[in-house]
Amino acid sequence: MLPSRSVRALAVALFAVLLGALFPATAAQAASRTVQGGRLDWAIKSSFQSYVTGPIAQGTWSLTGGAATVGGSQFRFHSATGSYDPASGEFRAGFSGGVRFVGHGQSDGTNQLDLTISRPTVRISGGAGTVYADMVSKDRESGRVTTSGQVPLATLNLSGIDMRGGGTPIALNNVPATLTAQGAKGFAGYYTAGTPLDPISLSADTKAPAEAPPTSTAPSPSPSKSKKPEAAGRFEDAAVDWGVRRTYREYVTGSIAQGKWTLTEGAQDGGALFRFPKGKGTYDAKKQSLDAAFTGRVRFTGEGGLDLQLSGVTVKVASGKGTLRADVTSEGTTRENVPLVTFTAKDLTPEKGLAVLTEAPATLTADGAKAFGSLYSAGAEMDPVSLAVAVDAKAELPALPDLGTTAEPSATPEEKPATTVSPQPVAAESGTGTGTYLAAGGGAVLLAAAGGGLWYTLRRRTAARNT
Repeated sequence: MLPSRSVRALAVALFAVLLGALFPATAAQAASRTVQGGRLDWAIKSSFQSYVTGPIAQGTWSLTGGAATVGGSQFRFHSATGSYDPASGEFRAGFSGGVRFVGHGQSDGTNQLDLTISRPTVRISGGAGTVYADMVSKDRESGRVTTSGQVPLATLNLSGIDMRGGGTPIALNNVPATLTAQGAKGFAGYYTAGTPLDPISLSADTKAPAEAPPTSTAPSPSPSKSKKPEAAGRFEDAAVDWGVRRTYREYVTGSIAQGKWTLTEGAQDGGALFRFPKGKGTYDAKKQSLDAAFTGRVRFTGEGGLDLQLSGVTVKVASGKGTLRADVTSEGTTRENVPLVTFTAKDLTPEKGLAVLTEAPATLTADGAKAFGSLYSAGAEMDPVSLAVAVDAKAELPALPDLGTTAEPSATPEEKPATTVSPQPVAAESGTGTGTYLAAGGGAVLLAAAGGGLWYTLRRRTAARNT
């Protein structure tokens, strides 16, 4: 008879073999994944927004770093990066963009209230979640400005949420958030630790680690020939970014119009802006002049007969001034080449193959005011215009903010809905995650004799998923 220790060792070895046979996909799925692309929607605290812009503080808020708005009061932070481990449920995603609140203006032109929150990062581990952010705040008593990086701003209530086994995207909806002690300091004493903040929603794309390329003894292919430089005065790749006007987007998707926008013909959504790509035209570096036409169409629709389309976008720059034009379709009628906004364009000198104009302030024209149904008067401030022209064929245009695969509200009918998780006993998962759980549930019966503890664990996980 074998010694009891050997029997236990043999049982462990057999158990491992059974696990390998029953769960062939577990190892692959459990590999840590990269978070690349996605967004976080958070109003931070709606009542604080109302206080800042209300009759007491008489202030404003502004967006930085490509942040946008969505719905009535939420800020959208973009371009998630980080990591996710399906086996443990550990998740980390950092987002770009920020919001600055100012109020209580003083006689010297400064503001008693001055708070910036940017680069929020969500970290989840062991069933606990925390939101970190960069914060710049001004103490309302002393006026001292404090800058702090990645402050633990809020804790997340993840009660009942099992983060294990998820695929892509990982999505959380309306997760309760509570202000931390460090976050209260960052808020310059306007709120105390433990104060409920607005709930958080996020969606983040995940990618499996890249497989190592197979080794090969075949000779390497000869390097491809470099692209030819652009013909003098001509370019074949450019993009113009313009958000129209933030308050107009909020009006379209808000409670009044209850509408949306739809992008077609190659137009792209950057959250706080629309990109009209594939620009072609002429450029003169010496004269600092430009004449370009772009592709893409954006259509705004909503209640009350709202239906406005902008397409055929062109941009001309000369003598330090630019004009953005578009074909405007409204009420069944199309007006071509309407000058919508003018903007300052003082320097279009190329650097590293790119002539770039970043967030040039834009002003609505008289024709533009008519195009928007006189919602705004001629001379009104519109969203800034950004322009990038590849004067060298090897140059790459600046990347758009990455909102992930399920960005709203501009989702087209071809896009699939997001897999979401509410703060209830369900897991963030995709088809791959579900398949793994089903395999575990079915195969656990065979392992009952070999490992009662494992069977109990699987029963608990299956019950949590079905609650």
